[in-house]
Amino acid sequence: MKHYILAIAAVMATVCPASAQWRISGDKIRTEWAEKVTPESVWQEYPRPQMVRSEWANLNGLWRYAITKTSAPKPDKFDGEILVPFAVESALSGVERNITENDALWYERDIEIPAAWQTKRIMLNFGAVDWSADIYLNDILVGSHTGGYAPFSIDITPAIKKGTKQRLTVRVTDPTDTQRHPIGKQRQTPKGIWYTSVSGIWQTVWIEPVDKRNHIVNVKPVGDVFKGELYIDTDCAANDGIVEIEIFDGDNRIATAKSVCGNRTTVIIPNAKLWTPETPFLYDMTVTLTQNGKTIDKVSSYAAMRTVDVRRDATGHKRICLNGKPIFMYGTLDQGWWPDGLYTAPSDEALRSDIILSKELGFNAVRKHVKVEPARWYYHCDREGLLVWQDMPNGVQGKNNWGRNVKGAGTDDHELTAQDKANYYHEWSEVMEALRFFPSIVMWVPFNEAWTQFDTEAVATWTKAKDPSRIINSASGGNMRECGDILDMHVYPRPNMPLYESDLVVILGEYGGIGCPIEGHLWWNKRNWGYIQFNDTERVTTEYTDYANDIKKFIPQGMSAAIYTQLTDVEGEVNGIVTYDRKVMKMDKSRLYKINREIINTLK
Repeated sequence: MKHYILAIAAVMATVCPASAQWRISGDKIRTEWAEKVTPESVWQEYPRPQMVRSEWANLNGLWRYAITKTSAPKPDKFDGEILVPFAVESALSGVERNITENDALWYERDIEIPAAWQTKRIMLNFGAVDWSADIYLNDILVGSHTGGYAPFSIDITPAIKKGTKQRLTVRVTDPTDTQRHPIGKQRQTPKGIWYTSVSGIWQTVWIEPVDKRNHIVNVKPVGDVFKGELYIDTDCAANDGIVEIEIFDGDNRIATAKSVCGNRTTVIIPNAKLWTPETPFLYDMTVTLTQNGKTIDKVSSYAAMRTVDVRRDATGHKRICLNGKPIFMYGTLDQGWWPDGLYTAPSDEALRSDIILSKELGFNAVRKHVKVEPARWYYHCDREGLLVWQDMPNGVQGKNNWGRNVKGAGTDDHELTAQDKANYYHEWSEVMEALRFFPSIVMWVPFNEAWTQFDTEAVATWTKAKDPSRIINSASGGNMRECGDILDMHVYPRPNMPLYESDLVVILGEYGGIGCPIEGHLWWNKRNWGYIQFNDTERVTTEYTDYANDIKKFIPQGMSAAIYTQLTDVEGEVNGIVTYDRKVMKMDKSRLYKINREIINTLK
């Protein structure tokens, strides 16, 4: 077995309805990958690499769509076709229309259930739908989901009609910034650091058969490198089967263990190969569920032996440690936006390209900024060796006593309604549950810069209790209080270290923002954003290097990580290392690699 096989699992493909009408909409800049997208080939990879089944049917491709008022019933006639999984506002959807809080977005397509699946339970899976979705099969409501960032599954078996095509309908509403639920940087009126709204289906949709009585729902491995043990929590639809775990190093099975489904399985890993950014080794894993001695479900997965925690170094500074050793995490702010697909990369190759670029530039970390990615993005980080800080997408800003980089500031958190708080906890819980599998994620970031920040100490405590195996950065740029593990400052443009707290890990969660607009690669012809701007890429590289040398000076003083803003331009922000269309590198690649590695090696 090889872990890369997970990316090309056996597929029972559903034929996508062909259309001569679909084309990329609009005339804005595009990436090179957008030109390769077709309705027949769009996002064919298995979308859940952490738990792969051999039988599945991909429902990406052309669907019928319509936009109505929220009070209107399903329309008799649809407006046209939309390419799933691209948001309706994106060029790659072929639609590029905005919807408001007064609109309902309808999707519909016909699907077929293979005859071989007739005795199975059929699960319909969505990678993500923004924001509130009602799902119908043959005009029967089979399920609903609220929240724009987490995957969800629905059992559609009771509504299936035998011997006929099935009509699948999805109704979506999305209030975007008219409410205070998690939305990240989306705005109905984008400008400056705020971007085009994203509505509807924006990740892969697929169906797969499972046993009618029981099946594996979730697999969550956690390594303990000090004990040489791997702990696997396996959730099942009914927790009364037996789970067998097999661990492989290449083709060699090195360990096995069994437990009752729903209980933790402990596997001893002899002479464990540790996962690091330099050596991102992944063990292959199979999880088999048996009932009364009969195999009823089996998934392919993988795991890593890595432990992240906080310890004091020899000089007394608190440091983030990987596998027991202090590590300086240095990376970029990565917003994860695309000019042609908005939230959705044009292809898996494109999605992986940003991660490869980060590694080629010498970074070892990335802060995924107020956005959640498809599972395959984290899988690529696992494979390539990139340490991930995962932000929770926050809501619309409000007024509170923030006080950037002022100790004790931000103590009067936002006064949110009970429903706003419930929405936050609901979605943050779903996001953490969906992503806690991935070993590349080493830090959870519940809030950013006091954006709808509330009950900070309580949220930090709740987050740590939900996942004690990772570092908690309670509010990047907004936590000047003693909660969580981190004191995180934002300083623009030149890095600085205005605060120090001996009982917290001190980091620079954002700095830089050096702008450089490149003609022919701009999103719009109006004011572009950058904390400072130059028109000379040589000057940009020199300025970046100058800032980086400052970072090196702060590390002996206790700084343990830094994040440069940012990897790519995004819409009106032109402070990326590369342009929004990923076609122009705005700094000297070799000079960046050299200084970035010097920074990381300062702590070794």
